[in-house]
Amino acid sequence: MSLFLPTAAVDRVTDITPEMIREMGASAIILDVDNTLATHGSPVPLVGTVEWAHAMRQAGLAVVIVSNNFKDRVAPFAEKYDLPFLCVAMKPLPFAYWRAARFLGVSRSQAVAVGDQVFTDVMGANVAGVKSILLRPSDPETSVSFRVRRRLEEPIRRKIERRQAEREKTDRSGKA
Repeated sequence: MSLFLPTAAVDRVTDITPEMIREMGASAIILDVDNTLATHGSPVPLVGTVEWAHAMRQAGLAVVIVSNNFKDRVAPFAEKYDLPFLCVAMKPLPFAYWRAARFLGVSRSQAVAVGDQVFTDVMGANVAGVKSILLRPSDPETSVSFRVRRRLEEPIRRKIERRQAEREKTDRSGKA
């Protein structure tokens, strides 16, 4: 199960702060596109994500987009965000994560992959030796394959929620 568990989980990419990335021992962010920067298939960035990406870079973090999509889907986002990108990444295979870390000039342990899918983004990052942050999907997908994957993710997401609740409980009891 640990192959499928992220280092951290938040609702939206804009919930991630430079401090959070640094506390994870990282200095670089590897971003997905669909349900991370935009709803699935949409050409419009999610509200606040362009500004968020600029703020991450201004905070001294290196950022790259890595997507399984083709160039015609990824390049317009890279342009809007003024970010480099790798497409046709074949996640969860580790090769694009390794390339992204090399491109950003960091070790794998200094990179954090951010995405919404357990079986591509999180598993790929874990296989590649990269930390991961799992997001809640910004919009439910309607295809059968996505519905099946989301159903398979449910027990993992429940485990993540339990783990976070336990941490919060421990944090509260330690501060009391």
